[in-house]
Parts: sequence; C-alpha cells; structure tokens
Amino acid sequence: MEIRPTTEHDVDVFVDTLFAAFGRFPEAAAGGRGVVGSAFEMDRNLLAVAADGRPVGTAGAYSFELTLPGESIVPAAGVTAVGVLPSHRRQGVLSAMMRHQLADLRARGEFLSVLLASEALIYRRFGYGPATYTQQLTVPRHRAAFAPPRAPGTADATGSVEVLRRAECGDILEEVYDRYRRAQPGALSRPHRWWAAGTGQPPVSTAPRYVAVHRDADGLPDGYASYALDDAKTLTVDETIATDDAAFTALARFVLGHDLVTKVVFKHFPPGHPLRWQLADLRGGEIGSDTDWLWVRLLDVPHALTARGWFTDGELVLDVDDPFLGEHGRYLLTVRDGAADCVPTDREPDLSLDVSDLGSVYLGGTAPSTLVRAGHIRAHRPGVAAFADALFRAERPPHCLHWF
Repeated sequence: MEIRPTTEHDVDVFVDTLFAAFGRFPEAAAGGRGVVGSAFEMDRNLLAVAADGRPVGTAGAYSFELTLPGESIVPAAGVTAVGVLPSHRRQGVLSAMMRHQLADLRARGEFLSVLLASEALIYRRFGYGPATYTQQLTVPRHRAAFAPPRAPGTADATGSVEVLRRAECGDILEEVYDRYRRAQPGALSRPHRWWAAGTGQPPVSTAPRYVAVHRDADGLPDGYASYALDDAKTLTVDETIATDDAAFTALARFVLGHDLVTKVVFKHFPPGHPLRWQLADLRGGEIGSDTDWLWVRLLDVPHALTARGWFTDGELVLDVDDPFLGEHGRYLLTVRDGAADCVPTDREPDLSLDVSDLGSVYLGGTAPSTLVRAGHIRAHRPGVAAFADALFRAERPPHCLHWF
C-alpha cells in the first residue's frame, strides 16, 4: 500500500473514495468539485492506494487558526475527510494514514492539530483528546420569559435587532464571526473561501435562513443568530454569535419572543452560559445533546504549552507518553505573569499522562483533576491535581462551533 499526497487532479477520486467509505454519494456539481470539495486544500490531503492501484482511504487537513486561552491565535491543522473503504478496514490503513499525516504536519512546522470525531472510540489512540464541548438548549415558548436582573446597576444594552435573509448579509456574518473567534478560546477561523463558496453548515452554507443581526448603539454589527422555523413551529437557531454578553442576551430575547413558535432550540449552546439563569423559570431551558466537539493533538509539547496564555503562576513537571508515535518526554512547565517556559527535565514528575489527556486539558475545558479521578492521569503528590486545575484554567470555557 502507498500513502501519497493528492493534487488538484485528484479531487474527483478523493471525493468519491471518501463518500464510498461512508456509504454515501457526493452531490453532482459542475466541474466535479462542488460544495463538498470547494474548501479542500489538495496539497494537504492524502490518498491510500492499494497494491492494485485502487484508492482505499483518504485523510485531509485544513489550514485554520485556533484561539487559545489568553487570546493567543496560532495555526492549527484541521484534520478532516478521514475514511477507509469497508473492504479495507482493520488492515492498518487508517493507522498508516494517521502516522503519515502527523509526520507531514510536523514537517510543515505545525505543533497542533484538531478534529471533530465521528466516533469517540477512534482518535484517542492517535493522540487526540476531547477539548471542547457543546450542548443543545431547548426552551418552550411559554417558559421563555426573562427575569428582571437583580444586580444593582444592571440594565439591558442599547442597540437594535434587524432581520435579514442569509443571502443579504454574508459580509456581516463573516466580519462578526471573525471578531468573535479572536476572543473566544477554542474557536477556529473560518477562511474567506468557506464563506464565498458556502462550504459547511448554516450559516456558512447558503441554505435559506433568516438572520437576526444585532447592532450596538453606534450601529456596528456585534452579533447574529441564524435560524429557521419548521412546520411544527420549532424555531431552530444554528448558532448565536456575539462579541459580548449584552448582544447575546438581546439576540436570545429576540428568538425567544418570536411569534407563532412553540419552542426554540439553540443547537450550539456554550457550556456554562448564563442564559438559563436569565430566565424567570430556571427549569425553562432543557439541556440536551451534551457532547464533545473539538479534539486536540499536541505535536510539539513545549511549543504548544508556551503558545497559550496562563492565569496562575507556578511550576508543574509533566511526564508525557505518546505511544502512537513511540515518544516520551518529561517537561518542567514554569508560569510567571501569564507566560510559560517549558523545558525537558529529569525532575520527579507531578503528573504522568498520555498526550491525548494533555490535549483534553490544553484549552482549559477539561479539568486535570477529572482525569485523575477517572484513572487516566496519575498525580504523584497530594494537592497537585487541584493546582493543575488552577494552572490550566482558561479565562472562560473554551467553545468551538465551526463544523469541518
């Protein structure tokens, strides 16, 4: 079997192999590429070819930016389009592609890769760990009343909401999302070509949607909610993007106050968001589909740990095992005034962990103590897990809602 990079001439065979791996058919489109292939970076994709010349597997990557705690923005490879034909599964094809891809990412100088896992059992063995989570919030219309704020001096923000069609506001969506993602830990960039081609899920795609655009007191767009209403009178919000809490609240008030609606479903609701507390009925919002979203893989531990911001000073010795790549390292992480230094050390470890567990705690969305209690991370002295929780925390919970 050969693992080879693809070129622009391989678009059709790459797409056909990918869809065959999942038992699906690609949409017919002029030029053979269509929406599904319009965002592919063919110089970053891989094709597994059997000895008889038949393509049997695919793996790809996008060039994204990832926002880390402390609003550090770094390059990250977004692993995608991973599939193996059913006839060739459990024959080492996937492992070979993953190993080849990780080597390629390192050769490009990249120190982080991320993905969305179709199945939770697949990617941990390749060093990826779940790092952000997302929820679905459902609010029946008759339980959607807001409580008056109790904090002295709290008032609704000034501004306005305008309803537009998706086709009318692509530039606004792109600009507001870009402002939002630069300040939100765990968020990924959405390259312009995605918006231009309508690649992905609404509202990036051009599927018919109404968009509630919030403008601040100066008329500047600072938030939006993309939504559609079905025949059952369920209003589904694809995503609510806001650059501050006041804009999010205004948009939530708008969709929850929509006429002829029985319930409102927020598809990508950030864990820990205060909206449920803003409702008069605390039980008015029901959380469902609480699931992992972005998985993170560190390719260069010192580089990754020094790239993010930190909010607690101190030292921690991490003993990191990377069984898939056959690597092992022990590192002294020293944090002072929001910045970190990370160097190899022979000091006794404070925590021993798999590289996938380091990926899970990296963005601050998974507490190290949780993985200690789960039996995945070993704490070598009392109190170190609690200190690691404080050290790895982010300024707010990481959240990613970009689909790729």
